[in-house]
Amino acid sequence: MMIIFFSIVFLYLLAIIWLIYGCTIVPLYNKKEVTPKTTFSILVPFRNEAENLPILLESISKLKYPTDLFEVLLIDDASEEKFQIPNSKFQITLTNTIRQSNSPKKDAITTGVPLAKNEWIVTTDADCVVPENWLLTMDAFIQNHKIEMIAGAVTYDCKPSFLHHFQQLDLTSLQGATIGSFGINKGFMCNGANFAYTKSLFQALNGFEGNDKIASGDDVFLLQKAIAQFPEKVHYLKSKETIVRTQPTNSWKSLFHQRVRWASKTSSYQSRFGIGLGLVVFAGNLSVILGLVLGFLGWMPFIYVALLWLAKFMVDAVLLYTTHRFLTNSRMRYGLASSLLYPFFSTSVALYAVFGSYEWKGRRF
Repeated sequence: MMIIFFSIVFLYLLAIIWLIYGCTIVPLYNKKEVTPKTTFSILVPFRNEAENLPILLESISKLKYPTDLFEVLLIDDASEEKFQIPNSKFQITLTNTIRQSNSPKKDAITTGVPLAKNEWIVTTDADCVVPENWLLTMDAFIQNHKIEMIAGAVTYDCKPSFLHHFQQLDLTSLQGATIGSFGINKGFMCNGANFAYTKSLFQALNGFEGNDKIASGDDVFLLQKAIAQFPEKVHYLKSKETIVRTQPTNSWKSLFHQRVRWASKTSSYQSRFGIGLGLVVFAGNLSVILGLVLGFLGWMPFIYVALLWLAKFMVDAVLLYTTHRFLTNSRMRYGLASSLLYPFFSTSVALYAVFGSYEWKGRRF
């Protein structure tokens, strides 16, 4: 029994060490001084975001990028309160989502892409704030690389609470897995709050065809399709100038449902590496929990249980620290407490994603 537990945890440790290695070899991109020429259409799907949209639009107004080279398309998914477009120095268009699948967000993007006037589509969320050099750095990256899809980094604006910092560490681990997988040429994950691709690539991939029955995954499914067909055209942009900030949830229930939504798409991944990594992470977290149970029952010496937890904590800490140092200048908080809670949280999310449903934007899926 103990050999099985140690073997699973050892496999988990190897997987995380591989991701740490991948994180270290993805180069930090420094913006080149080039004349801006790439045209962007920023797509913002939203539902009931009247409080957040003005903040996002304010951050977009501060972009150091020619206003004639980008536009903003706000795509309303049946909001209860209609949003009024403010006066702006850049072009803003408001349209309604045309529903045609089980995925509101995919439908919103599918609605917006044909309306976009520019070749490059950039997606973000209504509760985000974008940095001033966001498009300027993307433009330089595009001009210096032959690419058609860019995955970028996302982090949280945290308040000093355990709930917020727990989410920060959880998101940091996902960002670490994202960067690391690109570093070892196994990219399988991205975040739609900071994602860009050409309209021609979206059309060549037939958009979200094949996975539109799944409510979430407007980002990862498109990324995985692109990597499967055109791997040389997909890159990760590791730059502090392009990190998008978003808001953490304010309740454990909302956090749980959000993570269930994210986890529910894993079984439908096209990436075998992504599926395999998900299973290894689940098995690793479950093993340390079961090891703890066996320790209390007296079926496993507590020294072995402590070794399992310590080994996992140390390797996880390296991945978290490496990624956190890139994402933010603030120090990590509640690391030990989060590491003790995370296996229980992660395992319950994974199991519930298989057997349960979740709420999102006032709807149940």
